[in-house]
Amino acid sequence: MKRCRIILADDHTLIRRGLRKMLEEDESLQVIGEAGDGLELLDLLRRTEPDLILLDISMPNLRGIEAIGEVRRVRPGIKILILTMHKSEQYLCSAMQAGASGYLLKEDSDTELLPAIVRVMAGGLYISPVLAADFPEDVLLSCREQGQAQADPLTPRERQILKLIAEGITNREIADLLAISKRTVEHHRANLMKKLDAKNTADVVKFAIREGYVPPPAA
Repeated sequence: MKRCRIILADDHTLIRRGLRKMLEEDESLQVIGEAGDGLELLDLLRRTEPDLILLDISMPNLRGIEAIGEVRRVRPGIKILILTMHKSEQYLCSAMQAGASGYLLKEDSDTELLPAIVRVMAGGLYISPVLAADFPEDVLLSCREQGQAQADPLTPRERQILKLIAEGITNREIADLLAISKRTVEHHRANLMKKLDAKNTADVVKFAIREGYVPPPAA
């Protein structure tokens, strides 16, 4: 029987190590790669052919929910299971709208990780039990359909740069991270400001928080 090939995407090495150990105890599963941030994940996807990605939401450089859209463009048929500590309704709906097939809380991973993988790989939707009462499958399907129907005015590169701007990364640092010129970053930044009708960087950051590109600042 073909083994399910998995990529682990989480910025905490110890969490990836624990997940790998748990998964590799099952002979039907194979971890073929690990990524510490969204950009590493996209690079890894170009060099491997996974069936499933276990994806954290809170990652640097390209946040998990934003990474979902990029992953779907590189590998349209891939399954994505979010593995997170966030119980937020906003995060859950955003993940499903972006194209995730499951939303598993890290606190449930000891008992629910393998059942979640089985369900997602069989074509179903999965959600952690503590959240399931408030989000039955028909609601999750509706979230996914709404997400698919919404037109995004930003290009993939603009979304990358928007997220990095909102994290306080400078134009030069963005250029280095994305291996493009500083002038190209400035061009994308100007286009973002125009598309978002933003008067300054603060307006861009507010948009990024409101649309879920970055989490709101801690209270």
